[in-house]
Amino acid sequence: MISKKEYSTIVKNNSPKSKCFVNGTKAFFIGGFICLIGQILTDSYSLLDISKDDAKTLTSVTLIFIGILLTAIGVYDKIAKHGGAGTLVPITGFANAVSSPAIEFKSEGYIAGLGAKLFIIAGPVIVYGITASAVFGAVLWVLHMFGITLF
Repeated sequence: MISKKEYSTIVKNNSPKSKCFVNGTKAFFIGGFICLIGQILTDSYSLLDISKDDAKTLTSVTLIFIGILLTAIGVYDKIAKHGGAGTLVPITGFANAVSSPAIEFKSEGYIAGLGAKLFIIAGPVIVYGITASAVFGAVLWVLHMFGITLF
């Protein structure tokens, strides 16, 4: 029987050393680079006489497309290996999370594979968002019926 102190020493000696500073720095710069690309796209779309709101929408769509494309050709995972959370936070991370399962299971067919797995990550997010908005809207409607206006 070993003591708690001896066990802690064994665990500490055999555990991999964390590189928090290096990993945080990589995440910061890679996530920042993705955001820089987004800003460049927004500015480029604005130069084409597109309204600011439409330029932002086009930027989001373009970043989603790039995220899915890089996931499909296997590049996004390599970037994420180094960038960590820096690749998860921007909209490209959500595009990667939605498209990865679909691409992985496309060999099972379009309905059972691609269609079913497409919403494995996004499904709960979409369902929660729709449900929360419906509940919130119902609460506001009931309050409005009693003469209480919040917004």
